[in-house]
Parts: sequence; C-alpha cells; structure tokens
Amino acid sequence: MAESIDPHRRIRVLVVDDSAFSRQTIAQMLESDPGIEVVGRAADGEEALASVFQLRPDVVTLDLEMPKMDGFSFLRLVMAQRPTPIIVISGLASNENVFRALELGALDFVAKPSQRPSAELRGIEAELHRKIRLVTQLRVVGLSERAQHRGMPSVLAALPLIGVGEPPSRILAIGASTGGPPAIQQLLAHLDRTLPIAVLVTQHMPPKFTTTFADRLQRTTGWRVAEAKGGETIVTGQVLVAPGGFSLTLRRHDGLVVTEVVAAAPDDLFVPSVDRMFTSAASVAGDRLVALVLTGMGSDGARGARAVHAAGGKVLAESHESAVVFGMPQEVIATGVVDEVLSLAQMPQALARLMRV
Repeated sequence: MAESIDPHRRIRVLVVDDSAFSRQTIAQMLESDPGIEVVGRAADGEEALASVFQLRPDVVTLDLEMPKMDGFSFLRLVMAQRPTPIIVISGLASNENVFRALELGALDFVAKPSQRPSAELRGIEAELHRKIRLVTQLRVVGLSERAQHRGMPSVLAALPLIGVGEPPSRILAIGASTGGPPAIQQLLAHLDRTLPIAVLVTQHMPPKFTTTFADRLQRTTGWRVAEAKGGETIVTGQVLVAPGGFSLTLRRHDGLVVTEVVAAAPDDLFVPSVDRMFTSAASVAGDRLVALVLTGMGSDGARGARAVHAAGGKVLAESHESAVVFGMPQEVIATGVVDEVLSLAQMPQALARLMRV
C-alpha cells in the first residue's frame, strides 16, 4: 500500500455513524471543503466494512457505538485486512473508548460537543477539516504496525520501580501529537523502570481527555502516572502528563525541581506546548535532560529542542520509519541539534543507554 495519497486530488471520505442526523451533518461539514469528497455513508459497522472494500476511501470518520458491529470490531478488521486512516468522532463521555480506538489503530479523534445529535456538532468543522487533511502526510503502514504492536522489545513487566520518591538522576521529556498516544504507551511499557529518571509528557490533546490518557498509561505501562496539577516535586519513577488546555513547565523551588501548569501564551502554536516544556526543563535540568520528539504534525518542539541543546541536554527524534506523521520529528531534525534519530522500536534501549551514563 502507498504511504500517502496524492495531495493534489480530493480526499475521499466514508462517514460512519448510526445517527442519520450526524451522518448528514458530518457529510455537509466535510463537503464544505472543496478538497474533500464524501464517497459514502454507513449506519453500522457491517455496512461500513463492506463500504471500505467497495469504495476504498482515503479516510473514514467513525462513531464507536453502533449496532450489528461496533467501532472496535470494525477497527480490528479494517487494520488487519485493509489498513485505512480512521478518525473517531466521539462524545466527551466516551473518552476512555477513544484511547481503546487509538490503540487499535485509529489515527486521531475529534470530540463531539454533545452526545446527542444537535446543531452544536457544527462546532467541530474546522478541526475535522484539518485532521482529514492529515492523511496526505500519513504513513498508513505505520498505523497498522502500531495497532499490532510489532517491532518492540519484550515487555519489562516484572521490573519494579526503583528509588521512587528520590530526586531523579535525569529527566526524560516527551512531546507528541497525531499518533502519539499509542506510541507513548508502547514506549513507556517497554522502557526500563529501574532507570533513575522522571518523565514528562506533552501530548497535543483537548481538556478532559488528558486525565483519561494519564489513567490509561498508569494501568498499562507499570509506571506511576498522573496528570500534572502544578506544584508536584519531580521524583524518580514518576510520569506527569501535561493537562489539556495548559502547558507543563518546570522551575526550581527550595533546591527542588517542581512543576507549574501555565495558561497559553500568545506565541504558543499548540497547547499543551512541547516548546514550553522543553525550554523550561532545559533551564532547570541542563545536561541531565533528554528531550524526545515523537510523531505529529507541525513544528512544536523545534524551538524547545534548540534550548535543550544549548543547555547541554540530548535531543532525540522519531524516524520516518515508524512515525505515523513525520512533521514534528522532521522539523526538529531540520534544526541540526538532534543527537539521534530512532525508530520507536529502538528507543527503549537507546534511552536506557543514555539515562545510565
């Protein structure tokens, strides 16, 4: 399968939703963009699966709760038989289901403003257009590979957390956007938990979803994970996730490194901001910092990577080989300050080597 579609032709979309109102509204929103064509609509998973093979769409918008065949079964079958970019459209009350869908291979999600069909659905139009257009930069093969958890070292399930509560020897700061949640989960699940480190995560994600993301990482990786609230002391064995709508930064207080959760600044292109996290971490951790940029669209992280390099820290970027969307890693690599470019599968061992120096 080709890794991307022709960016000069219209993007062909299949809309899947059990609500006739939602199907109609989503189709109308999509077709307001002249670069997007709705080629089909489906009311349940069985109809959607047949349409994927018959119509061969470039991307599918998917409601997860449907009769006959739900969205999860549909995702499993599509990713196994004909990997296709899928954008989940889900209500805020179903955010746990969103992460299950991302782990099964969905590209991204858009949060419905309401669970019930309503005129408020129109509020997601701009975000939906932007995420549909991501498919022109997408490695579809990367989605299917991640859904099947290929290429990673064996899980370190038996390893205990070491030195919890002590100041860390080093700090790992991870930034990601589209394709990031399953990549971060897989990385942490395979990262040596005896390393004397603390981990910070900035994942581009709206408010309320980051709490669920942190809870899911806690349950699936073996690390002690929480959404940052601000004022936490950075300690070994801890993973803190930037809250949606705010940025996670670090500062020194009474000889300790503590977190701050800060509102968006005028020059922040994204919130949470990877640049803000990297820059503040560099100022307090210096050469004890490793900054890692994973899959995502845009340039967030490039400015912060320069600050990390200037402070003596290490900068790593995900390679085109495994990045679902290579935009963020590519922008960071273009700065010339990246120390290593690695596939997702190579990262656990590389990080263990760097963190034990």
